[in-house]
Amino acid sequence: MRGRLHIKRVIGLVIAGAAIAGCAVGPNFHRPDAPTVTGYTAAALPKETAAASGPGGAEQRFLSGREIPEQWWTLFHSPALDQLIRQALADSPTLAAAQAALREAQENLRAETGGALVPNVDGTLSARRQKTTGASFGQPGAQGNLFNLYDASVGVSYALDIFGGARRGLEALRSQVDYQGFQLEGAHLTLTSNIVTTAVKESSLRAQIRAMQEIISAQEKQLGMVERQFELGGISRPELLAQRAQLAQTRASLPPLELELAQTRHRLAVLAGKLPGDAVLPEFGLDGIELPQELPVSLPSMLVRQRPDVLASEALLHQASAEIGVATANLFPQITLTGSYGSQSAKKGDLFSGGTLVWSLGGALLQPLLHGGELTAKRRAAIAAYDQASAQYRETVLLAFQNVADVLRALEADAAALKAQDDSETAARDALELTQKQFEFGAVSYLALLNAERQHQQARIGRVQAQAARYADTAALFQALGGGWWNRSPETDGAATPKKD
Repeated sequence: MRGRLHIKRVIGLVIAGAAIAGCAVGPNFHRPDAPTVTGYTAAALPKETAAASGPGGAEQRFLSGREIPEQWWTLFHSPALDQLIRQALADSPTLAAAQAALREAQENLRAETGGALVPNVDGTLSARRQKTTGASFGQPGAQGNLFNLYDASVGVSYALDIFGGARRGLEALRSQVDYQGFQLEGAHLTLTSNIVTTAVKESSLRAQIRAMQEIISAQEKQLGMVERQFELGGISRPELLAQRAQLAQTRASLPPLELELAQTRHRLAVLAGKLPGDAVLPEFGLDGIELPQELPVSLPSMLVRQRPDVLASEALLHQASAEIGVATANLFPQITLTGSYGSQSAKKGDLFSGGTLVWSLGGALLQPLLHGGELTAKRRAAIAAYDQASAQYRETVLLAFQNVADVLRALEADAAALKAQDDSETAARDALELTQKQFEFGAVSYLALLNAERQHQQARIGRVQAQAARYADTAALFQALGGGWWNRSPETDGAATPKKD
């Protein structure tokens, strides 16, 4: 009974010491204020973009303040694209690495929390055989003793966090957990965006290849007509050779497009976490992807609370602030309390019998006196690191706003470019048809026909590229605004990320 009272006193004194820990030194972190701007661009955006006829030509409306869905890619209404993204989210090694980094940070925090905030209690059981001489007791001539010593004890130790160094260290580790969580969200957003833009690129390449094949077919028919006219003496040999050269040039432009398409498919396979040779991927075409007509645009004040890269930079800033507190606390005294309770005996059978009780209670104070300026230099270094993190945070915010502004203007320009390309293709097609009829009747020269063919070829490819640019920049807008991860439901939450305030 008395032994239990002793050990309770030892542990009680340690816990009481923990209770007197004071406030943590160092700055308390306050997250930076959001920018107060009301728009992303100097000039106000139009409510909707221009419209063009044909596929992908519908106007797009900017909806300010509208929430972004978590699965924003479903707005393209492509089941094949949605299926591929789901596969990639499950199999991507990039996401697996980011998830492992987050788990590592979480476990490091748990480990440090257990070591810093809770008294350490260790049990010891030892046995040793020992010989002493009289010299050990100041009697050199005395006969030595040979004996066994058995020890069973419980030791308690606790470092008082009076100035908050341990708590600031845990604060820094929690910030590291936040950072890894936002890095995971950034990897998630980058992966989904890359898949969408790569699928759009594949669609564009397929459309260009199809257009090129139709142009080649038309030029082959045109060459047949020119050859007949040459046989009849209607045109000269240089004109015949020019048509053949035009057809050869058009054919030469096809293999690079086919190579780029194959490489794009390889890229899609890798993004999906598959080997290029083993992946079974859907084929994407512009006719199978719808252009979202309503574009939610987050308020500028919310952008810094939504973009994973900005939030990750903020977490690093928080960590740097906590490190100042750690360095400051190291300048002050450090107090450690220790206690032990147990039994010692020369015989195993007597280890827990009466008269074998041993206990101790102690404390130690460590006050740094002379370290050659090391501790103050480390504190100044921590302040400099905070200043660096603050500057990097501001730069990240500036780049984020630039990113959104660029994409918004790009979408506006894409719509105008598609309308212009659509008008250009219509005019070039009409001009080619008219020139072909005039050439058949000998009303125009062969050079006029050749020029009309080139203009039509360029206009048709240009329209396909302009249409694909609208799709790609639409995906880029969702990425620039953060991707809607904060709207993820618990059922689909695959990333243990800190929630947005």
